[in-house]
Amino acid sequence: MGRGKVELKRIENKINRQVTFSKRRSGLLKKAHEISVLCDAEVALIVFSTKGKLFHYATDSCMERILERYERYSNAERQLEATDLESRGSWSLQHAKLKARIEALERTQKHYMGEELGDLSLRELQNLEQPLDSALKHVRSRKNQLMFEAIAQLQKKDKALQDQNNILTKKVKEKEKEEEEVGQQNQGGSSSSSSSSDEASSSSYIASQHLTSLNVIRVGDLHSESYRGGGGGGAESGVDRETSINATEVGEAAAYTNSHQSNSTASAGLPPWMLSHLS
Repeated sequence: MGRGKVELKRIENKINRQVTFSKRRSGLLKKAHEISVLCDAEVALIVFSTKGKLFHYATDSCMERILERYERYSNAERQLEATDLESRGSWSLQHAKLKARIEALERTQKHYMGEELGDLSLRELQNLEQPLDSALKHVRSRKNQLMFEAIAQLQKKDKALQDQNNILTKKVKEKEKEEEEVGQQNQGGSSSSSSSSDEASSSSYIASQHLTSLNVIRVGDLHSESYRGGGGGGAESGVDRETSINATEVGEAAAYTNSHQSNSTASAGLPPWMLSHLS
């Protein structure tokens, strides 16, 4: 059967109490050594008997180092606990202050929006009016500044567009002037060619008239010689043949001259009275 449960209470018998202390002390020291070796832990064990006798165990026999570490840790824990308590109290106080401030800001915001003004006195209303007037002045000043900046930007753009328009207008005028000069040069060349053609047609017309008069004079001389000689039919036939040949030559020359004259006149664009005179 297993061991029964031992009731934990003070042993009244002094001898039994001393025996139990000796047994359990040895087991406790053994357990401390085992946990130090198995778990690589720093263990310090201190036991005082009822008579005040000291029994202790320390890992690697470094009781002082372990105790110093324990003391530092204990002090840090105590300071942390104290700081935590202070911070909790401070947080509570800060929470109350912040809550009151939030409520005050909410009331002020409602007042600025024109709400809940019935409970305000005359002085409070005046104090509320002053920051509103100041804020309104700042808003208007900022608005005017933005408007002036926008107007200045528009004026700059307008000036730039006017400069571009002037440049384009100048280029268009220069282009038109160049085209006008080219047209005048072309017109001067056509007029000089027409005048040269008129001079050629006039000279050809004068030459044809002169040739016609010479042929007519020659025919008249032949007729007069035939009448003066009083020759026979052979002389007459010769004169008639020569006359017909000269007349034919004269007609061909006149036809050529007239055709050349009409072409030249048409190309030169002479007025109608000159055309009728030449024809």
